[in-house]
Amino acid sequence: MSRTEFLSKMYYRAKPFIPRQLQITIRRGMVALKRRRHADTWPIFEAAGRRPENWQGWPDGKQFALVLTHDVDTATGQDRCVQLLEMERNLGFSSSFNFVPRRYEVSAGLRRCLVEAGYEVGVHGLYHDGKYYESRETFRQRATLINGYLREWEAVGFRSPSMLHNLEWILDLDIEYDASTFDTDPFEPQPDGVGTIFPFQVEGKGAKRTYIELPYTLPQDFTLFVLMKEKTIDIWKRKLDWIAAKGGMALLNTHPDYMIFEGRGCGNEEYPAAYYEEFLEYAKRKYEGRYLQCVPRSIASLWKDNVERGVWGESIPSVSF
Repeated sequence: MSRTEFLSKMYYRAKPFIPRQLQITIRRGMVALKRRRHADTWPIFEAAGRRPENWQGWPDGKQFALVLTHDVDTATGQDRCVQLLEMERNLGFSSSFNFVPRRYEVSAGLRRCLVEAGYEVGVHGLYHDGKYYESRETFRQRATLINGYLREWEAVGFRSPSMLHNLEWILDLDIEYDASTFDTDPFEPQPDGVGTIFPFQVEGKGAKRTYIELPYTLPQDFTLFVLMKEKTIDIWKRKLDWIAAKGGMALLNTHPDYMIFEGRGCGNEEYPAAYYEEFLEYAKRKYEGRYLQCVPRSIASLWKDNVERGVWGESIPSVSF
């Protein structure tokens, strides 16, 4: 473990006791240091562009897949979901919204509205406290509760808060897909990227339980606009163009919690929602008709079906327990 990784680990252990504004200041310093050290593997890790075995391309001759997801971390974020939905719908996009069932009261009406509009609802942990993987027993206990919400919401997708993950333990969940990993992101508390811009299947012993892993492949909004304080979407555009050229899956994770839709100025942890709108407009203007755009559960179902039929084979890396 490097000195930077050790300091990062110590920070996340102490995080609950550090005032929020000081947290942001510390993380900005950590990100600036890591950004210089990982310039050769972030935002683009060239090896991640290797195609799966037996790859025959996306359906209908599409060049790449474009998948939009949102983690709704707080009640404030939930209040902004309808504005985000309307923005996407006006531009002809669909997405998934992942809610934290025991951190705030998740609106059943909002969930129904999203599903009826052709969007997807997923489960984003329970409390957003970062304790899911502290022990096997803790995860088993939480998995039981998470499975209850999956059934209640008729959801098939999961994402861990803070992108913490253990792909073997996640097999405890009754899901079709997980989205708790990334191709490359040295700024996360668990920075072990999976090194691919394609989905892949995770199998349990004897392949009795499986799910599709959908890594995010575009940098998160919080990293770019809050921690790095970027004022343009140039990094998003550069990475999207690279993924499109490789024929992979461009999966973006944003947070309505940090988006400002009104005309007022942005706070220390906010950015203009216009950045996200500009990204959607860029993707549509440059690649319309060339991407497969659908909700994550559709990508997972498509991938699983083709893996089972032996059309695509396993993505690199393949994971089996």
